[in-house]
Amino acid sequence: MSGRLTVIGLGPGNADQVTPQARQAVAEASFFYGYKPYLDRLELRPDQTRIASDNREELARSSEALAKAAEGHSVAVVSGGDPGVFAMAAAVCEAIEAGPAEWRAIDIAVVPGVTAMLAVAARIGAPLGHDFCAISLSDNLKPWDLIELRLLAAAGAGFVIALYNPISKARPCSSAALSSA
Repeated sequence: MSGRLTVIGLGPGNADQVTPQARQAVAEASFFYGYKPYLDRLELRPDQTRIASDNREELARSSEALAKAAEGHSVAVVSGGDPGVFAMAAAVCEAIEAGPAEWRAIDIAVVPGVTAMLAVAARIGAPLGHDFCAISLSDNLKPWDLIELRLLAAAGAGFVIALYNPISKARPCSSAALSSA
């Protein structure tokens, strides 16, 4: 018996920017998998369960959530921002592809959220009204040389560039890294 897995985008952090669709999806799920700070943003009922993991455990988190859904449960994987923008939707798809065939029978839904780039652009009065791109500076899944090439190409094309993941515990910001970009 297959359950349901919903990947929910919680927006950029302001409770007012969580969409009604995301609030409904939270109300309907029983088990919530996510990075602890995102799970802490949820106001859950006593019959709903949080399963927190660390930030760099996306694939393991997705696999655990899929296994729970395969048991017939209503499961949510929560993500900040929009789960399709440098977030959990890709990890869930990757886990499904690498996982057992039964995971392909799970009812999967992705509930979009407000991205950080859209929230910031609106707040500062600089809407992304023309061509733009979003680039992650994280070299966890791709080499820095590729990131640098993409930055140069986007800048050379005149795109407004929304940068994600400029620093992390594993990649502290340094002036040398910034000057090479």
